[in-house]
Amino acid sequence: MKKLLLFSLFISSVVFAQDNLFTKVAFQNIGPTIMSGRIVDLAVNPENPTEFYAAYASGGLWYTNNNGNSFTPVMDSAPTLNCGSVTVDWKSGTIWVGTGEVNASRSSYSGIGVLKSSDKGKTWENLGLPESHHISRVLVNPKNTNEIIVGVVGHLYTKNKERGIYKTHDGGKTWKKTLFVNDETGIIDVVIDPNNFNVQYAAAWQKDRKAWDFKGNGIGSGIYKSTDAGSTWNLISSSDSGFPADEGVGRIGLFAVNTNVIFAVVDNQDKRPNSKMEKPKDANAALFETEVIGCELYKSIDGGVSWKKTHDNYIDDLYYSYGYYFGNIAVDLTNENRIYLGGVPLIFSEDGGKTFKSISKENVHADHHVTWVNPKNSNHIINGNDGGVNITYDNGEHWFKCNNQAVGQFYTVNVDGEKPYNVYGGLQDNGVWVGPNTYEHSLDWQQDGKYPYEFLMGGDGMQVQIDNRNSNIVFTGYQFGNYYRIDRKSGKRDFITPKVKKEDVTLRFNWQTPILLSSHNQDILYMGSQFLYRSMNQGKNWEKVSGDLTKGKVEGNVAFGTITTIAESNSQFGLLYVGSDDGLIHISKDGGITWLKISENLPQNLWVSRVVASNYKKERVYATLNGYRNDDFKSYVFVSDNYGTTWTNISKDLTNAVNVIVEDSEKENVLYVGTDNGLFISMDKGLSWQDFSSEMPNVAVHDLVIQAKAKELVVATHGRSIYKVNLDKIQALDAKILAKEIYVFDLEKIKKSDRWGRAWSSWSNEFEPKTTISVYSNSEKEVILNVKNEKRKLLFTKKVSLVKGLNFIDYDLTIDEKYSKNGKIYKAKNNKYYLNEGVYFIEFEINKMKYSSKLTIEMSKQ
Repeated sequence: MKKLLLFSLFISSVVFAQDNLFTKVAFQNIGPTIMSGRIVDLAVNPENPTEFYAAYASGGLWYTNNNGNSFTPVMDSAPTLNCGSVTVDWKSGTIWVGTGEVNASRSSYSGIGVLKSSDKGKTWENLGLPESHHISRVLVNPKNTNEIIVGVVGHLYTKNKERGIYKTHDGGKTWKKTLFVNDETGIIDVVIDPNNFNVQYAAAWQKDRKAWDFKGNGIGSGIYKSTDAGSTWNLISSSDSGFPADEGVGRIGLFAVNTNVIFAVVDNQDKRPNSKMEKPKDANAALFETEVIGCELYKSIDGGVSWKKTHDNYIDDLYYSYGYYFGNIAVDLTNENRIYLGGVPLIFSEDGGKTFKSISKENVHADHHVTWVNPKNSNHIINGNDGGVNITYDNGEHWFKCNNQAVGQFYTVNVDGEKPYNVYGGLQDNGVWVGPNTYEHSLDWQQDGKYPYEFLMGGDGMQVQIDNRNSNIVFTGYQFGNYYRIDRKSGKRDFITPKVKKEDVTLRFNWQTPILLSSHNQDILYMGSQFLYRSMNQGKNWEKVSGDLTKGKVEGNVAFGTITTIAESNSQFGLLYVGSDDGLIHISKDGGITWLKISENLPQNLWVSRVVASNYKKERVYATLNGYRNDDFKSYVFVSDNYGTTWTNISKDLTNAVNVIVEDSEKENVLYVGTDNGLFISMDKGLSWQDFSSEMPNVAVHDLVIQAKAKELVVATHGRSIYKVNLDKIQALDAKILAKEIYVFDLEKIKKSDRWGRAWSSWSNEFEPKTTISVYSNSEKEVILNVKNEKRKLLFTKKVSLVKGLNFIDYDLTIDEKYSKNGKIYKAKNNKYYLNEGVYFIEFEINKMKYSSKLTIEMSKQ
């Protein structure tokens, strides 16, 4: 059945490739590059530490050979960018990536097994283990690269038996499971004795994650040892070993210094009230009822036979560690007393773990996931965190950032109406930002930037609403419903989250709480907990306009039974839709006075990721459901033309969990959908879908917004920052154009300039103009491109290949020298002949049929 499913997904991708009209549509990454994404692993060349790979949780694998001054993505051709671990054979250049992030975060996306590249990332081969979902380690025998050990965490939200340790002797052709604890316990870490590949240690982690609860410990957690290269394993963390062995044992991180000395850091030992984490004075106190998780460090000096804690009590004076997110340790191989623990912040001990101090500085992000210590220079450290890569050469006294990649993990995106417009976004772990809509200015998205490009909010950045009368007024916030009204120009901010009296029920706010400014009146603001709240004065005062629109509270330590999406009809004031994380959708036609549940005929118990009221028909509503938190990755997209009384499934051809749906701003039949693995477009109102991300890597798309005046779709990815794409030609496609063999779109007028073919100075390049010819073709074909003057005399000709669908051909406005006599055309300084002012015809010829459009060049007034 699994092979059949994988085959069907392959067939679907082939169908997309054959029928896709948009393979040549250009997407532009607009950054930002100043804030990074979460690093999960590093592979550093020990002989040349300026060369290394950085694996991002959902942004792919990046390579540098200049110490992080620049990076190149090497995984963009792979079927997934979700990374858990990376291993490199530096002699051959072979790379192995264990896919699927192993942190048990809300967006720790699953993988597809082990990927291998033998050509430094140009191409990738899948070595199997598709049901592993999340892989913590891939260890390769340096003397025999066909012998590989893989640590498998397994499914994130459900039980499965495909977890444990897997081994292959034939490079991944066949696998054998050599360690299995139980269907809730996976392997979170595997390390090798640096002197002997046969001696290995594995950390088992029992956890149970649900959408409403996370239990990060269990009796299955423990440390195992193998002395035969991972073929057999024995539990060495028994109760008489000195290492904890009970229900309280959580995530374990390992480090082998030598044959005898092993370190293990363990989380989730104990839970006590969090007295150290300060909450903002204006924040809703109920949202900060969190706990510190006890963290302990153990050492063995006899190869794991016995263990002893290195310190008294818990390591939490300066340090927060949460088992779902941290559990990493690094030790200086030249001095085992120098120890580094990653968490919040990065802490360091030089007395063998008795005491620790923070070595995180101002320009280093708080959350640390991997640390590499140079075995030849103990003060040289490369650290991977939620803000990317940091490097120090003085053991943390000074750090420099290597954040020049657009790998931000965006949750949300929005745009304002300015010209040029600005882009607003909320990122995981990196707050809320605003910046320009071009990549050239992506560095203007700076934490210390000045108005109008600035850092708006810390924490995990959430939804953003902008007052369309005054784009300085922004509504945004961070996790669990902490929202503010911000005047960007004055800097004033007001906390606006609804509060309740002590005797009232506690409000439940989703991790990404929805907030919505009314399109009918920008003073009206909506916000959801388990209730829908409405403010008539931009959040100063609130009124509850619904009862509980969820199935009710569920016992657990994660907020659940919450509103996840709010929609208001642009056609009728008071026509509201609300969706919840437990699968309910409600409608109100009277501004919240009465509500009707309309989700009975939809698949049940799924997360309602989006509800959208149509702009074209008042009765129409779209809904997307998401089963990610049930390890269900199917697509659920529905439409109703009668206010949700009945629903039609429009998920055909889609293959991944869906996060967002948006209607086109001009064409009723055109829809866009963002999934956990790409962007899709429908030209027929959802009857069929095509891949719309051919120039984007396979990354999760969390949010979409259209800037209607600019005719641009802005795409928020969770791993590769923000893209935009022009919709002009897509919106122009209609039945008449689609029925033609070839259709050449009108070209914009071009201003002739004396600069064409000239350089400003001897050290600058010549300025070379160009225009883009947009043409639709009903099939793949080779044609002749001609450029003719107004008298239809030939000036330029060449063969071009067209794909089925939209084509974009760059033309540099030159003509062939032999045709220069056919017009008043003169040679430029660069010895090229450029079109002069006048009217020309761009013509495509095939089988004696000609299809053309006018090109007008006017003399610039400058």
